[in-house]
Amino acid sequence: MLTEKSRKQIKALIKQALGGIKAAKAKKPAAKAKKSAGKAKKPAAKGSSTLDAAIKDPENTILIELKGGTVIVELLVDIAPGHCARMKELARGGEYDNVAFHRVIDGFMAQTGDVKNGDMEDDFNLRMAGTGGSDLPDLMAEFSGVPHDRGTLAAARSQNPNSANSQFFFNFGDNHFLNRQYTVYGRVLKGMDHVDAIVRGEPPTSPDRMISVKVAADV
Repeated sequence: MLTEKSRKQIKALIKQALGGIKAAKAKKPAAKAKKSAGKAKKPAAKGSSTLDAAIKDPENTILIELKGGTVIVELLVDIAPGHCARMKELARGGEYDNVAFHRVIDGFMAQTGDVKNGDMEDDFNLRMAGTGGSDLPDLMAEFSGVPHDRGTLAAARSQNPNSANSQFFFNFGDNHFLNRQYTVYGRVLKGMDHVDAIVRGEPPTSPDRMISVKVAADV
């Protein structure tokens, strides 16, 4: 027969055991919360954004930041390797940043790329914009069968076919009368609406600019 003292000891042991079980259950949700927090910190998969989805070849894709947003340009390296290499070189050197659109004709094209006289942050003179290029040698023409369709990017030049350097233009429409006369070396994949919004003028009174130009692989 259990004594009163024995009963008290047994009750105390049962109470202690139940307390341990409750404590263990109380700690368990905290462990789950910690695991969930760990999942929340997992980085998003590369290419999950809309911007990334449009880019198939980052090394040969140019990102041009305009006032309205980013223009994604695919370089046609198989068609005009020399012009594509030149654009990447100047972009990586920051040469195109803040360069004005000095000649923009409605229904025709928007011209920019004068890295010598078009930098709006470096003693900018609007009357001189469009008269210069880079310090690099002029490029040999790379004419092809790729037409001057809306959204294509082509090299600007003088009357000499082999005088393209750093300047280029976006075609607002299908300008097929330029075919095989001006080197086409890129096309807009996304953001043509931002190109369409560029201020018109020859030159514009208050020209728009390329805020930045980067190779997608470097971003």
